[in-house]
Amino acid sequence: MKFASVRGRSALITDAGPIDVETSSGGRFGSDPQRAFDDWDAFRGWAAGASGDVVEHRPEDFGAPVPRPRQIFGVGLNYRRHAEESGLPVPTEPLVFTKFPSAVTGPRGDIALSGDTVDWEVELVVVIGREAHRVRREDAWSCVAGLTAGQDISDRTVQQAGSPPQFSLGKSFPGYAPIGPVLVTADEVADPDDLRVMTTVDGEVRQDSRTSDLVFSVAELIERLSAIVTLLPGDLIFTGTPEGVGLGHRPPVYLRAGQILGTEIEGIGAMRHVLVPR
Repeated sequence: MKFASVRGRSALITDAGPIDVETSSGGRFGSDPQRAFDDWDAFRGWAAGASGDVVEHRPEDFGAPVPRPRQIFGVGLNYRRHAEESGLPVPTEPLVFTKFPSAVTGPRGDIALSGDTVDWEVELVVVIGREAHRVRREDAWSCVAGLTAGQDISDRTVQQAGSPPQFSLGKSFPGYAPIGPVLVTADEVADPDDLRVMTTVDGEVRQDSRTSDLVFSVAELIERLSAIVTLLPGDLIFTGTPEGVGLGHRPPVYLRAGQILGTEIEGIGAMRHVLVPR
């Protein structure tokens, strides 16, 4: 199943195109994409046999498939080669931070740069589908609503300020958590633990890796996070970024106004954002 927000309304993506959820379900499920996660199992059951008229749409009509998550978890240094390019040891425990929900935006549009040291970080984003606490690794995927593409856009100056530094504020400016273009259930991809992830800047490939290089897999992250906190329906987990970030260049290379940031994850789709001055 593929789920999306089209002009702010819940939509299922069929082979023919998007169909409106509220209309197609006769009002059983509403138009608000966030509310679909309130009873995701029931929603998926209905969606399996859903049909309806395709709504007119353009690529820019797609918004964040999860517009108002209650919690967003980020995981640092969760690709082996990214830890190496950062000059840091591979973590033995997940390095967890948060991105604040006000940073969420959709898969297209402008993103205002907060400064001169703003970096790109393509990430596979996990969307939680049911409340999860103390979940075992072997059961973790049953708690996942689906997967989407994301960018953990990061102001490195803000991120590294202070002693010790903190991550969350530098990663939470408006628009610094773009996700989309759709949410894809795990059964829609050949192997949800091995997906190609890419970033381009003005068409030039900057990151190109696979999620099989994750230090802590999706299931491990859910197990470890849920051992401490309660994961809620619609929560997001940004699972980490591979090597190739701007900070890893010598000298570092950062995003500039006028550039186009491209994001693509195998089986999910692509995002396109124009960087603009603050």
